[in-house]
Amino acid sequence: MGEPVLLLHGLGSSGADWAFQVSALEGGFRVIVPDLPGCGSSQRASRGCAIDSFADSLWSLVDELDEPRVNIVGYSLGGAVALEMALQRPHAVPRLALINSLATYRVDHWRKWYEARVPAALVRMLGMRRMARLMAGRAFPEPWQQQFRDRAVAVVGAVPAASYLAMATALERWSATDRLHQLRSHVLLIAAEHDFTPLPEKRALAARIGAQLVVVRDSRHGTPFDSIALTNACLVAHLNDQPLPARDTWVRDQLANAPAWLLAAGIAEKHAASGTG
Repeated sequence: MGEPVLLLHGLGSSGADWAFQVSALEGGFRVIVPDLPGCGSSQRASRGCAIDSFADSLWSLVDELDEPRVNIVGYSLGGAVALEMALQRPHAVPRLALINSLATYRVDHWRKWYEARVPAALVRMLGMRRMARLMAGRAFPEPWQQQFRDRAVAVVGAVPAASYLAMATALERWSATDRLHQLRSHVLLIAAEHDFTPLPEKRALAARIGAQLVVVRDSRHGTPFDSIALTNACLVAHLNDQPLPARDTWVRDQLANAPAWLLAAGIAEKHAASGTG
């Protein structure tokens, strides 16, 4: 069994989101795939809904697994939790990978205002399932991505509105920008060209912390799903301290090379059956 790697999912989902990445990593690493507190099968954090309390809970899990050091990969909300974990114990996270994530979600840009306010308003006006359908259309707009859209609606639409809104508020209140100098991890940032949040902010973050940056052409927010092969290749390279894939491969999956659609449908069914996302 290789080094441990902790995979942290995004808002409105669970650890089942990492199915495509687990299959690529499990041969060389001890892959740990929890549900964040209050998500999937996990109970809510004892300290309430806050990014630092999520990080505390996950460090408790890592301690219980008797792992003194752990590599961490975080996507979206999970990236915020991953970064918080790396700042809480700087010398315990040798490698950190953040996918479509920022060091702060405080509203300081119109696009961050939009992503913070509009989905929340849609939840209150239309309910979770209708909001999920609209967001899925933005994340996976191509006709051949219908199964991913269906999956996103099944997953996010099953989350209780109160839980979703509480986690979104926790994310907006969190910031790590004044603590980034404490970071000691070797960091990889994977950023979609058309992510919901600003690409220039991710470029600036990478420059500030000395991270490697991969910008995935044509990808949107769901990069671990719409760019499976590249995401996996980047993670395997980063976690093994190897060179990243060639720049001309930094592009979203196309219909001809998009793998394992039936697996995506299976993930959706698992989430929907749980009733909690």
